[in-house]
Amino acid sequence: MTVHTRPATETAAPATSAPIADTTVRRLALGLSTGALVWSAASFLYGFTPATEAGIKITDLGGLAFQIGALSLLAIMARTGATGTSRVARVMLRVERVLLALAMTWSVCHAFLPSARDSVWLGVLDVFWPLSMLGMFVIGIKVAVAGRWRGAARFWPLVAESWVVVTIPTMAIFGTSVSDVVGAAHLLVGYATLGLIIAFRPELVRGGK
Repeated sequence: MTVHTRPATETAAPATSAPIADTTVRRLALGLSTGALVWSAASFLYGFTPATEAGIKITDLGGLAFQIGALSLLAIMARTGATGTSRVARVMLRVERVLLALAMTWSVCHAFLPSARDSVWLGVLDVFWPLSMLGMFVIGIKVAVAGRWRGAARFWPLVAESWVVVTIPTMAIFGTSVSDVVGAAHLLVGYATLGLIIAFRPELVRGGK
């Protein structure tokens, strides 16, 4: 009896996602820049803790635009293995998506449900705003260490995602008037610039070890 075996080339290989197209990278990267610009503009106008109802709504929705942009950045990272190829590296991005989704829920509810702003459940959701930003900072470190992105794209995520560790201490030391300016400017220098770097040089995010 003849036993038929598969050629070595037909052995099962781990599935990998198709390479992300330059047009997709650029679209997602410009989404990141746009979201950062919108939140920065709203923050320059009203600060991060506005007193008027119009200011609250505009700042909340500006923050939502930024959060959507951050999801775009995570999509690029996931498709290019920016944090590495291990299971832990992939899980990091999934956890961050959950944190951002909860923070986005807060943004929408805080903007459109003014009567709930002092409620316990909305206060709990509010915690996910800084947690999501802290998660982005950890991811920025991982991208730099993994070294799968090249050039400015490798280290600029750490610049961008240091927002929380720069802005919150600034507020504690110098007050909101200074931290509002620092935070809004940091969005331009960090996330908006990162989006432009990736959009103009998409090949930098398709490195890999």
